[in-house]
Amino acid sequence: MVACKFPVQKIFLPVYLPTRTFWWVLIVIFAMLFSSNVWAERIKDIATIGGVRDNQLAGYGLVTGLDGSGDQTTQTPFTVQSIVNMLGNLGVTLPPGSNLQLKNVAAVMVTAELPAYARPGQRIDVTVSSIGNAKSLKGGTLIMTPLKGIDGQVYAIAQGNVAVGGAGAQAGGGTQQTVNHLLAGRIPSGATVERIVPAMVGEGANVIVELKETDFDTARRVAEAINRVAPDSAQALDGRSIQVNAPVGRPERVAFLGRIENLEVSAARPGARVVVNARTGSVVMNQSVVLENCAVAHGNLTVTIDTRTDVSQPAPASFGTTVASTSAQININQEGGAVMEVKSSANLADVVKALNAIGAKPPDLVSILQAMKASGALRAELEII
Repeated sequence: MVACKFPVQKIFLPVYLPTRTFWWVLIVIFAMLFSSNVWAERIKDIATIGGVRDNQLAGYGLVTGLDGSGDQTTQTPFTVQSIVNMLGNLGVTLPPGSNLQLKNVAAVMVTAELPAYARPGQRIDVTVSSIGNAKSLKGGTLIMTPLKGIDGQVYAIAQGNVAVGGAGAQAGGGTQQTVNHLLAGRIPSGATVERIVPAMVGEGANVIVELKETDFDTARRVAEAINRVAPDSAQALDGRSIQVNAPVGRPERVAFLGRIENLEVSAARPGARVVVNARTGSVVMNQSVVLENCAVAHGNLTVTIDTRTDVSQPAPASFGTTVASTSAQININQEGGAVMEVKSSANLADVVKALNAIGAKPPDLVSILQAMKASGALRAELEII
């Protein structure tokens, strides 16, 4: 028996081994597929540090240099009194009984917000608004105005040219045109800080992290996120406050709070809420709104009053008079009164689609949503603004 040998050929198939980049892309895809719709937020976006806050400042001043659009001094005596006092402080004495007729001066209120840890010499923006009967503040200059806090102390001094975003023009015969608002403006960097507002963040052994919205679950998650960085240092006191043990030294405490603010936390899902603007008919709802099965009857009631005047003429050669009588005809028409079934849904898009299927206009949705809330079909907090 003869053994036959066949040539054996080696076949090499190309094999592509996945690279490290491929594996990372695959991991990211699986993470996106199996992850829930939860977005992480930084603690600085959902909370503030207790004691770190802005302070409101206010002051009374004068805007000069107006082109005949200032206060009518006969109707605003406080403007004249302010001018007299200002000139007296500058060494100008007016004769007793002077009757000032000013057209280029306006009395204004100046407001600003003093940021936390603002130092003397820093500049802040101010808002200037008229309190008299001036027609425009465009082109005016604010004279040095002290800005005081709630304690009566002066914390900043404001002065500068007022920037007004509007425009106006008028012609003879009372014709005028106005674009935007002319009686309020801003002065960017128009005030200089003169006094420090003390903050208590650097005092004591604890720091309070205050949530912007009250939520017990979010407070618990914030405390857990802080404890992962600094074990056993944070505890939630209530649904809004988290007490954190922080280093005593100021540099160490600033560095610690900087790390705390940048920690990411998955905030709890907000409660179901529907916000209705009764003036404009706007309706805004969040993703947590749930709608149960309900039946809605929506119809428009139209009342039409048709008034007709009848005239009765007297017969010829008679001594009668013409008599006019008025008769009214009232028609009441109700349309679209059919009962429509709205199916239950936990999806925001389906809820909006169900409300649109009723055919109600935005102002009518206010009454429909109130009725749904009263019947228990709308599982959400209804807020009317």
